[in-house]
Order: sequence, then C-alpha cells, then structure tokens
Amino acid sequence: MKKKNHVLVTGGAGYIGSHTVVELLNAGYEVTAIDTLERSEIAIIEGVKSITGKAFNFQKADCLDLAAMQKIFSDNQFDAVIHFAAYKSVNESVERPLLYYKNNVGSLMVLLEVMKQFQVHDLIFSSSCTVYGQPDQIPVDESAPFKKAESPYGASKQICERILEDAATEGIRTVSLRYFNPIGAHPSAQIGELPIGVPNNLVPYVTQTAAGIRSQLTVFGNDYTTPDGSCLRDFIHVCDVASAHVNAIKFLQDQKSEKIFEAFNLGTGVGVSVLELVKMFIQVTGVNLNYKIGPRRPGDVEKVYADPKRVMEGLKWKAKYDLGQSLLHAWEWEKKIRGLS
Repeated sequence: MKKKNHVLVTGGAGYIGSHTVVELLNAGYEVTAIDTLERSEIAIIEGVKSITGKAFNFQKADCLDLAAMQKIFSDNQFDAVIHFAAYKSVNESVERPLLYYKNNVGSLMVLLEVMKQFQVHDLIFSSSCTVYGQPDQIPVDESAPFKKAESPYGASKQICERILEDAATEGIRTVSLRYFNPIGAHPSAQIGELPIGVPNNLVPYVTQTAAGIRSQLTVFGNDYTTPDGSCLRDFIHVCDVASAHVNAIKFLQDQKSEKIFEAFNLGTGVGVSVLELVKMFIQVTGVNLNYKIGPRRPGDVEKVYADPKRVMEGLKWKAKYDLGQSLLHAWEWEKKIRGLS
C-alpha cells in the first residue's frame, strides 16, 4: 500500500485539530484543514504555520454542506481523513440537544457520503470517553459496554461510533480515538484552547480565573464517592492526544483488511480529582486561585479514567507530558493571549 501523504483534517482550527495539524506537518504529511471558524479563530491557523514553518491548505467550510465538501474532495486527492468537526460541550448539549445531534451526527453522515463518492477509505474519528457513560469498572478499557450516555454530547459520539462500525461493511476503515480529558497547550504558547465566551471545560476556566477574566472558579460537587468528593478525571496533554492521530494513520496504513473498526482509549491511566488539579495549578504556577464548591452539574460523570494498555500496544503510543507540565503550558498560553508577562 502506498504511503498515505495527503490528510484532510476537519475542524482543523479547533483545539485538538490544530495541534494535530502541527504533528502531521512535522511528520511530513501534506495537510488540508477545514473549519467553519464558528468556534475558533484564523489566528490559530497562523500559529500552526509559525510553529511548523510550513504552509498548508486551509479552507473555511462546513462539513454539513454537501456541495462544499464535494468540491474540496474533487479539488484534492486525499489518502485519509481525520474528523474533529463537532460541538463538544457537555453542558451546552444538555441545554441544546438537537443542535448536537444535527451537527455531530449530521456532519459525519455528509463526510462518509463524500468519502465513498471519492473512494477515500481511511478515517480517524474524534470520539470521547463519554461513550462509556458511568462505567461499572475503573479504569475503563475498550471492552466496557456503552451505558446510557450522561449527556446528548456523549450520546452523539455513541451514535457516530455505531455508524462507523457499520460503515466498515461499505469499505470505510476507521480508528476511533476515545479521548479522556485533553488539556494544556503547545509548549511554544502559539496555539492552545480558545473557548468562545464562558469556558465549559475546567482548565480554561482555571486559567481565565487566574488571569482575572473570571472572578471565581466553581468546583461542581464535593459529595461524590471519590477521595476528596470532587469528580475524578483522566487529564491528558493535547500534544499527546495529537500525536496519537499520526500513529493511527500509520496503523491503518499497515492493515491489509478492507473492513476495519478499531477503538482506542486515549488517556494517561491516572485518575486526578478536580480539586487535585486546582491545587496542582496553584503549585506549578505560583498563582492563587479563587474557587468555591458548588452543586453538582447536570451531565457530569462521577469518575472515569482510562486503561491505556490497548493504545500503547496497538498504536505504539503513550503519554509523554505529566499534569504539572500540562497546566503550565495552559497557563503560558493564557498569559500570551491576555498579554500578561
């Protein structure tokens, strides 16, 4: 099988998408990235070019737009697709479920239709540990059954995975990467998480509170059955998440079968509580953080962290950054975009 050189990255200006474009360019791939820029900014694309010193094709486009996607595929010869384009807020999905099903499931359906039309077979799918709901056993491995999702976001990822598992019959070869909790930013501080409005994810809320953008951080719940009562998560550096996508493309390239659906957990295997993360942030940055304990938040899973054994063996991958480094990189990025010294 010929080397897969040209990769389409949907949602390429997003948080994980932009870091993955960096990894792909540094690994020698040709990249076309598309994004609506609805929840990101063009400055992120410029940051990617600055980090890598490499130009790449970027187009403003919506995966729900069949005609636009057909033109992009017609103008390029793609060897693989990495599909990030999706809404990702658990909280927002609880409030606006139909938006999440339309965007997250609908964009995948359009993409698969166009991939089939242009005979592009290899897909890396951006999934989530939310597909497990609240697992019966921790750490969770890939054999864990899908339980009822705690949010429409999680349900949308479950639906997408089912579609992709069935799509193997029609020649779509998929690696689904189930992320745990990506945090941090590129060590250069030239790209990072860029939430629009009030952040829904923990770490940007932490860094914005430290920067004085938010007056106070709320820790949602301290009465869970965890060591300190706050939710337990598996926090993983975004650059580690990004590098796994390059390994996943190589993995598919090495497979001879035309029918593939493989899922891998992307996590460190270490459970960290929300309160532990807050205290670690204060420790590594030396910045005091104003926080309070609030009520539980709808849609939150009590505790989940990964058993990463399968991804370490199957994709020859493991996390390189620890929690302290991840938080420090997130803080350096926050300072840069706020103009803080």
